[in-house]
Amino acid sequence: MRAEPAAVNILFHGLGPPGPGVDAEAEKYFIPADLFLAVLDEVREHPGVELSFDDGYASDVHIAWPALTERGLTARFFPLAGQLGQPGYVRADEVRELAAAGMTVGSHGMRHRSWRGLDPQARREELVEARQLLGAATGAPIDTAACPFGAYDRGVLTALRAEGYAHVFTSDRQRARVGAWLQPRYSVRRGDTIESVRAQILATRPLRERARGALATRAKAWR
Repeated sequence: MRAEPAAVNILFHGLGPPGPGVDAEAEKYFIPADLFLAVLDEVREHPGVELSFDDGYASDVHIAWPALTERGLTARFFPLAGQLGQPGYVRADEVRELAAAGMTVGSHGMRHRSWRGLDPQARREELVEARQLLGAATGAPIDTAACPFGAYDRGVLTALRAEGYAHVFTSDRQRARVGAWLQPRYSVRRGDTIESVRAQILATRPLRERARGALATRAKAWR
């Protein structure tokens, strides 16, 4: 049987020094700009790599966007609708500019809280109202989502399917199937180096490891 095509989805959060409004827990996902640039240069040699950014920090437009454009790369951006225009975060007009430049904009929800176990009102705010705000900012429909904290279960996935999201991105640190509805990603975090990115993300993974990861994702989706 022929193996299905696999993709590597790499996830970034903040780049450079954390700005105002960033809590201590989020700071560990801020990486030096030099490392980010090194990763971009590395992935140009790896077809099948897709890049994305969660949370909508201001570094998305001040660091990431110019570097991507310089290298002829595109990426997916998943800002928090409830943080647009707040100190340290992108503004609505900047989100529109990202979309106009050929970047994909998706939803990361409203308040950066887990989507598991939400009551109907909170779930609507995260999956519907946040999407509407981001759609108004970009001037285009929003059809992708990224789960905050990478947290999801069967109820979350069922709700996302019911809302018609075309693709949903997680943080499960494994290869993704090209075109699949659920797309795992590898986060690059503080403490990573270009060597660790090569070894832990870009290097070919053993078949046994890939099979374990697929089973773990399936179990997570059905709990």
